[in-house]
Amino acid sequence: MRLPGMKETPLKVPYTEPNITGLLINRMTYLLDNVSPDRRIVVVCVGTDRSTGDSLGPLVGTSLSKYRSPFFDLYGTLEEPVHAMNLDETLIDINKHVRKPFVIGIDACLGQAASVGCIQVGTGPVRPGAGVNKDLPPVGDIHITGIVNVGGFMEYFVLQNTRLHLVIRMADIIAHSLFSSIMKCTRPATYPAATQD
Repeated sequence: MRLPGMKETPLKVPYTEPNITGLLINRMTYLLDNVSPDRRIVVVCVGTDRSTGDSLGPLVGTSLSKYRSPFFDLYGTLEEPVHAMNLDETLIDINKHVRKPFVIGIDACLGQAASVGCIQVGTGPVRPGAGVNKDLPPVGDIHITGIVNVGGFMEYFVLQNTRLHLVIRMADIIAHSLFSSIMKCTRPATYPAATQD
């Protein structure tokens, strides 16, 4: 299904695709394999638990937190979400405490009806708040997004009325695929973990 040379273009796969985890792991591993060994992987899961559609990021973060992995730093869970009110502060904190961070930005987004349920992986940052016309800083050297509902009209209402089942299924797939990819790309050398003041 994948063509040679297509790895530079974003991957977009429906969450119902039978081999979705394999496809996501393949792409994420490819992107992480190119990360310099002296850079620390930081996962930033953007969103809030106060909106069903926007809870994708915190759900992914909560799933990843269960692994308690020493191989990446994690920001954004259901307990401690990263959202519009603290995103700037979080990014400053990462750059202050993590040496040469390689950031993976994760967020929900809105899209066309035919794309709802698709998971996207690509280079460059995610742009939180774009679907609801908020001007927030971009997040990530690479991004993973889940299209949770249709955009273009009454975005706040649409996010509030997104099916939780869809969001949870997508979050589970993203968390499992990302963790597997990070483990495949882990180097023997240990990274300095983020320091706390």
